[in-house]
Amino acid sequence: MTSAPRLSLIVITKNEEAGIGRCLASVPCADEIIVVDSGSSDRTVEIAEALGARVIVTSDWPGFGPQKARALAQARGEWVLSLDADEWLDPAAIEPLQAAMAADAPAWRMSRRSRFCGHVINHGGWSPDYVTRLFRRGQGRFSDDLVHERVIIDGAVRTASFRIEHDSITSRADAEDKIVRYAAAAAQQMFSRGKRAGAIQAPLHGWAAFIKTFILRAGFLDGAAGWDVADYNRRYAHQKWRRLAELSRG
Repeated sequence: MTSAPRLSLIVITKNEEAGIGRCLASVPCADEIIVVDSGSSDRTVEIAEALGARVIVTSDWPGFGPQKARALAQARGEWVLSLDADEWLDPAAIEPLQAAMAADAPAWRMSRRSRFCGHVINHGGWSPDYVTRLFRRGQGRFSDDLVHERVIIDGAVRTASFRIEHDSITSRADAEDKIVRYAAAAAQQMFSRGKRAGAIQAPLHGWAAFIKTFILRAGFLDGAAGWDVADYNRRYAHQKWRRLAELSRG
């Protein structure tokens, strides 16, 4: 009789052929890999299956939180590690990951080191960015947020010694695409929860995001890359609040 897996790695994807192989291969201690794909037109599914993943293809896109909940529902492991397709673990993280699973804790959070167009970002609120991604199955669930979802844990969350690497923005085109997609989802989520906005709020929130990132959170210490991150945050906030204003007008 086959024993139940100890660690399930879960990932959601759509057109992630550039990073999915690196992501899945970075967790060699995973006993099973679950990939929920929302209709990739590239080689994402092929690459994932070649690395041993069980791939479930969905015909709709309910949002990040609900899609990750689908992946979690497929997991059978005692422990679950949730990664995004543009994230991966350094080889040095495997031993402390295994040590964390041996400890008496329901969940672990770890720092995440992000990159913008290949540049490691150490300030501006992007790094270190603590995220809860390792938890005992049955003691964690995903929020139903359409974007910027989180893991909700029943119990205390401890801080792990290893980190997640994150290729957050790979190119200028990637930045523009994410601004459009994420801002639209965030605005829709805010609107559905009763939030309303006027036209003046878009530029105000945009520049507030820039100042917070570049000055208050010391993004300037990352030089030109820090400026780019602050400007990305400005444009994202502006777009989000502009879309919310459009929804508010009906």
